[in-house]
Amino acid sequence: MGRIICAGLGPGDPDLMSRRADRAVRGATDIAYFRKKGRYGQARRIVEGMLADDVVEHAMEYPVTTEIPFNSPDYNRRLAEFYDQWASRLITLSQGRDVVVLCEGDPFFYGSFMHLYTRLRGQIEIEVIPGITGMTGCWTAMGEPITWGDDVMTVLMGSMGEDALAQRMVACDALVVMKTGRNLPKVKRALARAGRLDEAWLVERGTMPDQRIARLAEVEEHDCPYFAIVLVHGHGRRPEIAQAAQ
Repeated sequence: MGRIICAGLGPGDPDLMSRRADRAVRGATDIAYFRKKGRYGQARRIVEGMLADDVVEHAMEYPVTTEIPFNSPDYNRRLAEFYDQWASRLITLSQGRDVVVLCEGDPFFYGSFMHLYTRLRGQIEIEVIPGITGMTGCWTAMGEPITWGDDVMTVLMGSMGEDALAQRMVACDALVVMKTGRNLPKVKRALARAGRLDEAWLVERGTMPDQRIARLAEVEEHDCPYFAIVLVHGHGRRPEIAQAAQ
């Protein structure tokens, strides 16, 4: 029986992968990765040029992404079936060899692999290789610390309701909003209600060659990139320290 090895690939730049993840990817005989049907897949793109010539690829194509509401019964049912089927298939594929599953960012931080992990755990040996999170790559790309001193950082999902978003945005110091995409107009409205829109930045494809950094208030309503994160930087005790230094 082989193993399932989930390699956290980091935020997008292959140079930011760990040495362990790099070894796993380059030595893989079988790799599996998530992607939207008809797309190349972000995880697959990150490892371009790193794979062995004879590697066998297994594209795990989501049955649904943004076509129907994520909280609908049909969405949940179809995704559950998808993860059930692929967990079973990965066990079959791992007979006598390891299978490397690619995961952007860190596998245990909102990664799709978590849904496979809970199904595979106890049935097969699993190794999870942590990775730099996408949000870490984004705030580093901006060249500005996300937290200072005793700041409390809050991570929110753009898929939350607008009222809940606005309420939490008021109470936090530093802020990260993930799962933006078509939720971006709602996120902007919530930030405006919280009085924080002017502090917000949109970072698209952070650390990648085509990264974009823009003030969220200046982003058009129709401009809703999928691989993007919203950041609001904290200030903590920075002013006090700076004043003491003077």
